Amino acid sequence: MEDERATLLTVLRDQCDKTSVKDGCAPQGQCGCCTVLIDGQARVSCVTPVRRIAGRVITTLEGLPPDERDAWADAFVSTGGSQCGFCTPGIICRFSALRAQGIDATDDTKLDNPLAAHLCRCTGWQTIEEAFDAFGTQRTIDPDAAARRANIEGGAEQQVGRSVALGQGGFAADTAPAGALVAVPDGSGGWMVGETLAEVRARSGKVQGRRTTAAADAPIPVPDGDWDITLQTSWVEPAHLETEVSWCEPGGSPSSPLANGGAFGAKVDSDVSEMAQRLANEHGRAVKVVLSREDSVRIGAKRPPIAAGINADGTGRITVVRTPGISDAITTVAPGLAVDEVDVPGPPTSTSLRGAGWVEAAVLLAAARDEAEIVGPSGGRASAVFDGERLLVTVEAGEPLDEVVLRSYCIGAAHMAYSWVTSEQLHVDAEGEIHDLTIRSFGIVRAADTPPIEITITDSGAAPVNGSDAVFAAVALATWRQSGFASSWPTAIASISTIPPRGRASTAKAARAGRVSPKQSM
Repeated sequence: MEDERATLLTVLRDQCDKTSVKDGCAPQGQCGCCTVLIDGQARVSCVTPVRRIAGRVITTLEGLPPDERDAWADAFVSTGGSQCGFCTPGIICRFSALRAQGIDATDDTKLDNPLAAHLCRCTGWQTIEEAFDAFGTQRTIDPDAAARRANIEGGAEQQVGRSVALGQGGFAADTAPAGALVAVPDGSGGWMVGETLAEVRARSGKVQGRRTTAAADAPIPVPDGDWDITLQTSWVEPAHLETEVSWCEPGGSPSSPLANGGAFGAKVDSDVSEMAQRLANEHGRAVKVVLSREDSVRIGAKRPPIAAGINADGTGRITVVRTPGISDAITTVAPGLAVDEVDVPGPPTSTSLRGAGWVEAAVLLAAARDEAEIVGPSGGRASAVFDGERLLVTVEAGEPLDEVVLRSYCIGAAHMAYSWVTSEQLHVDAEGEIHDLTIRSFGIVRAADTPPIEITITDSGAAPVNGSDAVFAAVALATWRQSGFASSWPTAIASISTIPPRGRASTAKAARAGRVSPKQSM
């Protein structure tokens, strides 16, 4: 080994072509996507120096026995435990180790600590835990109907099936041609290009970011006025697990950074594809453009923070970070809100992110009117309420097509909304610099802290429409209501006083016994 600083992740991906081992945050060691087995024990490979594993047995997802690998894939398909599929291979490796240790599905609290080493942004954890329970089961799916529902919910072309759970969703970092040059931001507004990712990261002088200990404040004050309800939101990180990556051949068309999913709109405005095409033409070779986790945090678009005051009659004023299209997104839902766009130092913003603008407006309006149901732009409807330990969600999204897929997206949306309202926040200083650069500093709620979520699907018989965005808004509203309409987000999980730690061995088991509760509307 020429480079004694090489990590196991680098060797597995670049020299052994084991693309199931994903790079979601290297070298932070915090997302779990690069998890492999070392002598049967689950370990994150991005912080494991390869010099320390001489003589030890390394097992990636590809190295699991085929029947076990397929059984795990079937389990994840059966529960909807994998959507984009980026995090799933690492979780399967960990689950394999747990089963080898004799841990079964009789007590789900045993999954809390192992899953704390992982991050999933799509599924909301619950369906992943159900997949551990479902090992050895298989369901018959209509791949076209399942993919159609996934496309509607994800907003981009998607696949559903074994290959996705096994990490074969067509991610750009996995599909780049052999011998492609690699380009990373050089820290000065340009790009460092070289033969390997390790080389260009070293040459660019990257220093791993940290989590700040400084308190984060909402960037915009509430508008002056006598309001019934006020709200301030903060900078938050979309936290898609696959960072922005694209590759291109000279004279060719660049690959999409979206892969198997849309990253909830977070990559729509990314320029990595344009840069891959430009650099490939300049160098006369294929070029793969790769953002590190901290590059993604600094460069990637955020949902614009807002500050608002609203009255029960729906009139009010909302101030929002200047963003193309944001005023229309707000006033289409809440025409009684006067919108003021202001310039605030900070990262780029975009209305492409999930529900940006209209969700905040819909939640404010429903709160002012003491309503529970949210209607999304496509016509999907959802309501949510906390019932002791459980979060009860009802959704109507036309013909379900595939109830397991629809349920998975709704649970994921519920987790994302609950996490956003209670705990997600980035520290951005007065000059606009982000100081929370590690994936664990984003405030995303862990599996152990997520309330059991029950989804009731209403089949209206109408054409299928997106339902999970309405769920996202409805759960944000229910979570905010549960906090007593705290004046700023995040509200802190501790304020959700009626929700204890999960206690999944009882309530979540009961929830799983009826995973989907479809009913016909009258």
